[in-house]
Amino acid sequence: MNIKVTLMMVFTISFFITGCSMKEPVDMIVVHGNIYSVDSLNSRYDGMIIDDGKIVALGISSQLEKRFKATRVLDAKGMTIMPGFVDAHCHFLGFALNQQYIDLTGARSMDEILDRLRKATDTLPGFWVTGRGWDQNLWEVKEFPDRSELDKLFPDRPVVLVRIDGHSALCNAKALTLAGIGVVNKFKPGEVEIKRGKLTGILSENAVDYMRNSVPLPDISVKQMLLKEAEMRCFSVGLTLVSDAGLEYTDVRLMDSMQQSGFLKMRIYAMLSPTSENLNGFVFQGPYKTDRLMVRSVKLYTDGSLGSRTALLKEPYQDAPEKRGILVTSPDSIREVCALAYKNGYQVNTHAIGDSAVRLILEIYSSFLKGKNDLRWRVEHAQVVDKADFHLFSDYSIIPSVQATHATSDMYWAGDRVGQDRIGGAYAYKELLDQNGWLPNGTDFPIEKISPLLTFYAAVARKDLNGYPETGFQMENALSRDEALRSITIWAAKAGFMEDQCGSLEVGKNGDFVILEKDIMTAPITDIPNIKVLQTYVQGERVY
Repeated sequence: MNIKVTLMMVFTISFFITGCSMKEPVDMIVVHGNIYSVDSLNSRYDGMIIDDGKIVALGISSQLEKRFKATRVLDAKGMTIMPGFVDAHCHFLGFALNQQYIDLTGARSMDEILDRLRKATDTLPGFWVTGRGWDQNLWEVKEFPDRSELDKLFPDRPVVLVRIDGHSALCNAKALTLAGIGVVNKFKPGEVEIKRGKLTGILSENAVDYMRNSVPLPDISVKQMLLKEAEMRCFSVGLTLVSDAGLEYTDVRLMDSMQQSGFLKMRIYAMLSPTSENLNGFVFQGPYKTDRLMVRSVKLYTDGSLGSRTALLKEPYQDAPEKRGILVTSPDSIREVCALAYKNGYQVNTHAIGDSAVRLILEIYSSFLKGKNDLRWRVEHAQVVDKADFHLFSDYSIIPSVQATHATSDMYWAGDRVGQDRIGGAYAYKELLDQNGWLPNGTDFPIEKISPLLTFYAAVARKDLNGYPETGFQMENALSRDEALRSITIWAAKAGFMEDQCGSLEVGKNGDFVILEKDIMTAPITDIPNIKVLQTYVQGERVY
């Protein structure tokens, strides 16, 4: 045989063998992990392949390594891997802006609030003094404060101190004057507190919103940096998708531009405030979607909060018989926005906490939805529900969107507010889950802490961080660990029509995942609040 022919045959055989054994090049392979996919079968894997930001394969590490050659190899060394966590209801922009506020959370008295203000005001930029987080339910005398001490401490600077729930605020005389709020005003009865013919400084609901709009906002560059800082805080607890409840047109466009430039990597589901700018700029144009942003919902308010006694109840408050709460938005206005949303393919997400508010929204929704559907119109919070009304969620495929840590924050005094007859229908997460078979969960941060693991813990244990109450709060409405995990991953993504992209680790979805130091599905429940997120990835890129 000719030597040239022989060499050619060897080359051809060698090329054929090598070609058949060539591995498929990919960006990333994850090996030796304890991977919870959170798919419909509760599949578990120890290997995962990500290429171009998407999951292309899951399986056994050794088999994946034979098939793929990766630019990056992540050896998880047995650590637990889960889908990136999703917050179904929060205030991402508000959390960013709140970094400028003096932190008043946990203050045990008005004196402690004043002390924190004294220590912080010298370093505050600007003329206004702003704080957030006070809660009179933590005080020995659980009554709302008045402005008298603030007027003495700050006679010449405006002070606005927002309550932890965002539905009430304490303001001094200077702030009230600058905002143009007096004894005679345009607000609904109860929204500006007046005693003996004088302003106490307590504002609620629409009056609070008006006051907040009177406080100068930071410029664009500062807002961008605050959003970036908020993003890093979220990544540090494993959040890769947040649903921001109530955004203005310019803020959505700002976040969109930051995402498009690569400066902001957080995924955002935007709920729009029903302003003319949002209606014209988004709603009338139909849903707006990019790889990291989804805009297809409108956020409405029916009532206030239990903590401020502004949640709208069917019967009076047990601990304040003269009050039944505040109807924040008229039914006609709610119906008008619902009609526009329905016509333009937008979801409606309405804040409703008291049983009267919940019933009102269920009735209004039902007039549009007519029966079973997949429009996913949501009742945000659904904290107190009349037992006779639960079936309406199922009848019209209305989705209750809850925040489990509200139960463990409110359980000390919620019974005093609504009484024993009504408390059984409050924070009833298991009963709400049973209505449609799925339940999105969130934190409502900055009202609660941002960690989804605290949401998981509260949903399952129904206890505070000190283990109280010993037997759990209304444990008949606790979620299982599997239900709780789904509520902060795939169900929370589904609530924002993003389940095809996020919420589980499946082929074709985004490579968004977290690595935990312990397995929250098997660890002692008391360990959950202290388990750390070690790493967070968005589209296969490590962001924390």
